Amino acid sequence: MSETSMSLADIRKLAADTLMAHGCDAENAGVVADTVTRAEGDGCHSHGLMRLPGYVATLKSGKVNGKARPTVSKLAPAVVQVNGHNCFAPMALNEGRAHLIEAAKTCGIAAMPLIGIHHFAALWAEVEPIADAGLVGFACTSYKPAVIPAGGTKALYGTNPICFGWPRPGKPSMVFDQASSVMARGEVMLASREGHTLPEGVGVDADGNPSTNPDDVLKGALLAFGGYKGSSIAMMVELLAGGLIGESFSFEAAKRDNGDGGPPQGGEFMFAMDPNLMGDADGWAAHADAFFDKMLEQDNVRLPGARRHKNRSETAKTGVAVSNIVLDKISAL
Repeated sequence: MSETSMSLADIRKLAADTLMAHGCDAENAGVVADTVTRAEGDGCHSHGLMRLPGYVATLKSGKVNGKARPTVSKLAPAVVQVNGHNCFAPMALNEGRAHLIEAAKTCGIAAMPLIGIHHFAALWAEVEPIADAGLVGFACTSYKPAVIPAGGTKALYGTNPICFGWPRPGKPSMVFDQASSVMARGEVMLASREGHTLPEGVGVDADGNPSTNPDDVLKGALLAFGGYKGSSIAMMVELLAGGLIGESFSFEAAKRDNGDGGPPQGGEFMFAMDPNLMGDADGWAAHADAFFDKMLEQDNVRLPGARRHKNRSETAKTGVAVSNIVLDKISAL
């Protein structure tokens, strides 16, 4: 596959310039470009520049307001709501993050429902700043129907990722981010672009038959990881990011979506906890690190996110190899 080496600064400029050319103001474009750049720098190419055409599609169709200004409401001492007014999720998160951190450090635990947003990014980039601020963090979001409930035959759930972050003073935070499906839809899209087949058990075609062809699975549906266990987690995400906060379930988001190829309007749920206010202020960090050390005594065990941090340190110096297929699509915009 033909590739072009790009610095992180060049990736950010390309993303920001493209978004501003299609209706984003500098602030909205900047926060999305930062998210895209972080994904590329950490080796998460399925959520980097490859997503830019989808972002642009929503701007061109008028579904997303590229000049939106999110508003923050304090629904309770420990509940901070952010209304994105149809902005991209990174803009709403950027507006609400400090309020969530302050509430968690005051109350011990705080929640931040985000409504009226369009989510298209990796969750780890959103939870990591919470963990880096010294808090335990969690986030989840839904999408459009892409995953079949256990025992069912039709997609009902989104890929419905969950993300958990644990602070490690003086060390990189431990953050894991995983879809409720066997494979994230972005990874299936990446396999389609690069001409790879999928492992067995990832998804089915439009007729419900098991398939390893990513194009067929994109037209069909994904399976939940671990059968009914992953299916239950996907259901939980629907309830937290939809029912709990007054936002859409995945099937409702799909009904009102215009099908432009970009993210639908929906919700996200986050919470943060201050470990210093949970009863072990002097010992929690060392205790957790001893647990991580015990894990790493075993061969081939690594902490979730370790590969991202390794990639991050390398790409800051060497840049990123970007697919020319992706760059051609961006140029065509």
